[in-house]
Amino acid sequence: MAALAAVISDTHGLLRPQVLARLRGCDCIVHAGDFDDEDALDRLGELAPLYTVRGNNDWEMADCLPLTRRFRIEGLNFFMTHRLIDVPADLDGADAVIFGHSHRYYEERRGGVLWLNPGSCGRRRFGLELSFALLRVDGRNYRVEKVTLPAGLK
Repeated sequence: MAALAAVISDTHGLLRPQVLARLRGCDCIVHAGDFDDEDALDRLGELAPLYTVRGNNDWEMADCLPLTRRFRIEGLNFFMTHRLIDVPADLDGADAVIFGHSHRYYEERRGGVLWLNPGSCGRRRFGLELSFALLRVDGRNYRVEKVTLPAGLK
């Protein structure tokens, strides 16, 4: 049975209604760090099972958020961290690497591994677009959908 995962990052305390509407109905939410406040973490956890890591702005939640995390959705093995520099050289069986921090969407397949930064769907920074990803996983197969928020949002 297929699973739909919302992949988000860098919300920085802002959970936009447009994003929350798309997260409802997802089987799980993957957040690659920089919540900035515990309320955002709690609200997301009420919507669906949540896979999280600590971002560089999550120092107040350092005790409850790991720096890196490995998890599995359907037949895919994931490695997640906030900053790309924290990805180890040996990914040890990971099928996908999820990261954030740059606020810039990035999607590439390298050596059979998906590398995905969903961008930021929180506060607009650095003049970049606001985005996140929906990841449909069916066994070991997957499809990524980039979701871009309207340009007029701040």
